[in-house]
Amino acid sequence: ERIIPPNPQYCICTVESMPTDKPVDFLAVDEIQLMDDPERGHIFTDRLLNARGMSETLFMGSSISSKVIKKLVGDVRFQNRPRFSQLKYTGYKKISHLPKRSAIVAFSVQSVYAIAEIIKRQKGGVAIVMGSLSPQTRNAQVRMYQNGEVDYIVATDAIGMGLNLDLNHVAFAETQKFDGVNYRNLHPHELAQIAGRAGRYKKDGTFGVTGEANEIEEDVVFRIEEHRFIPMVSAKWRNKKLDFSSLNNLVSSLKSLPSKIELGASRQADDLRALIRLSQDNEIKETANNPSRIKTLWENVAVIDAELERAKDALKTSAKTQTDKTALTEKIKQLNKERKEEVNSILGVKDAED
Repeated sequence: ERIIPPNPQYCICTVESMPTDKPVDFLAVDEIQLMDDPERGHIFTDRLLNARGMSETLFMGSSISSKVIKKLVGDVRFQNRPRFSQLKYTGYKKISHLPKRSAIVAFSVQSVYAIAEIIKRQKGGVAIVMGSLSPQTRNAQVRMYQNGEVDYIVATDAIGMGLNLDLNHVAFAETQKFDGVNYRNLHPHELAQIAGRAGRYKKDGTFGVTGEANEIEEDVVFRIEEHRFIPMVSAKWRNKKLDFSSLNNLVSSLKSLPSKIELGASRQADDLRALIRLSQDNEIKETANNPSRIKTLWENVAVIDAELERAKDALKTSAKTQTDKTALTEKIKQLNKERKEEVNSILGVKDAED
């Protein structure tokens, strides 16, 4: 979603979309501890190392990132802002016994909708928030909850950042999530980020578990309540000095390893995986045959590849009957053709032989 009025005085955006070529007086990045995130972390790290306001720069986030920031930046001043309210663990409650103004957190689309259906039947209404919802839909759901039309909201961990809701209680229906490679338990600071939506400012909040989730272990509860977390030891990094002389060289430069011990190599993100897939297509390889075209392809690679990969995932996971498989296979063939046409269009090529 982009809302860009004429001559704006302020720009509020994600780290991925923030303009890096425009001088600004003040620059701030929130949730800087996400520089340890396996996929998005390298972008936060790049902003930490390279993005500056002409008068002031402010990086906000959890104190677990302070040691890494000190080592990477050096000339930095830290200001701590303690939480004014208390956050207390209340253990397990059935979904039907959860208090009003509660958020129930799960980590899959199926779980979110299943829990929402239970609450609809028992309580009469519910809002839903997930990262995959469009901004308009998500905002409408948040408004519905904030206006008091419903007293419960079911959400993924998307609720943990960027949303300040009038919540009294956060209940985890799951404490494991798929991180792109494996299912794993949430780290204490990740649980705290979500649980901390309850209360806020001088209003105390509570958190607990519900559904099929196990009780949170005592030492983890202590860490959350007392805000004591293991400091980060490194930040994810990806090379920014890219070689556009060929597709293979571009891929190699993106896979370069960091030279500092405080920097860890980033996991292959969606855009790099998409580039690798495109670079294995001989027709696309022949079309992207100079640095200018290769750079343009890289700038558009994630968009070009997204729909085709969604169709391939659906073929693997959703196609139950032979009719479904045949229909999806035909769709994939058509998307393959459209992808090559889109590459040619983006690169300014009239046809693949040009």
